[in-house]
Amino acid sequence: MHFRKNEAKEWARENMRGVWAAALTPFTPGSLAIDEKGLRANFRHWIDDLAIDGFFVAGKQGEFWAQSLSERKRLMEIAIEETNGKAGTIMSCSDQNMDTVIELAKYAEKIGATSIVVHAPVLSFLHRQDDTLYRYYEAIAAETNLAIAMWSHPDSGYLMSPELCARIAEIPNIVAIKYSVPREMYVRLSEMTRGKLIVSTASEEEWFDNIVELGWRLYLCSSPPYLMQTAADRRMRDYTDLAFAGDVSRARAVRDSLNPVREALRASRPAEKPPAHSKYWQELLGQVGGAVRRPMLELTAAEKQATRAAFEACGLKSPALAPA
Repeated sequence: MHFRKNEAKEWARENMRGVWAAALTPFTPGSLAIDEKGLRANFRHWIDDLAIDGFFVAGKQGEFWAQSLSERKRLMEIAIEETNGKAGTIMSCSDQNMDTVIELAKYAEKIGATSIVVHAPVLSFLHRQDDTLYRYYEAIAAETNLAIAMWSHPDSGYLMSPELCARIAEIPNIVAIKYSVPREMYVRLSEMTRGKLIVSTASEEEWFDNIVELGWRLYLCSSPPYLMQTAADRRMRDYTDLAFAGDVSRARAVRDSLNPVREALRASRPAEKPPAHSKYWQELLGQVGGAVRRPMLELTAAEKQATRAAFEACGLKSPALAPA
């Protein structure tokens, strides 16, 4: 281990910093097996060319719910091998089955991971969840020495309150939260837990403001760090570093210059096909996107054509376009 359980918060403040991305999982056409070669190539590109600081592995973006336990463990192994001290990892152990959560956490610890994330589960029949959720994270924290991030998002059917999150943050190895909630909620939690809990949200559009106004130093995390950047055009990295350095006006100008890219992604994304859209956008960038697994749907030819047109017009400096 890199730290003792009671040192987890200090370790996280020093090491969980910068831009962290949520890795998509490329599946091969036809067999829908994990494309390990493609995933490794993506990691190398993301680290060496895009300077991404860390990765959220086997989470919702990675379609964890469509994978076996052994496949999720394999994704963890690949991430450890490819990051190899060059970038951080946070392994998703989220699952409705708590035994699965704990098995994944123990496996992550066994292979040398430093941190995990566990999202708040769907809780059928409950209208007051606070005590249940506190005991849930308490039990998980007792089973691992790893640093743990909570994750609250609307898919659970409720949002964890700032007060509950602050209560859970008193557990020694609870170090962070990916808080997919309205801004007023995460601002309040940031103020309540400063120095005790790293608060972040996945919205790239709010990242700059959160650096400048809230002093945030961790973007945790979604796909924009590799969908909005190329080796020749690292504007998210650039505006982040400028904002970290206090050069706010230049950072804002670079941030604003990405508005056409943001709009192209948003306008071309079919409502029920975010994974397939992101993977096709990856292919246009020269990355390995691959297929999606059921129940997710693939893009139609017309949807690909519209996405390609939006991509070509957005101004992102990119390699030669992949075949249509």
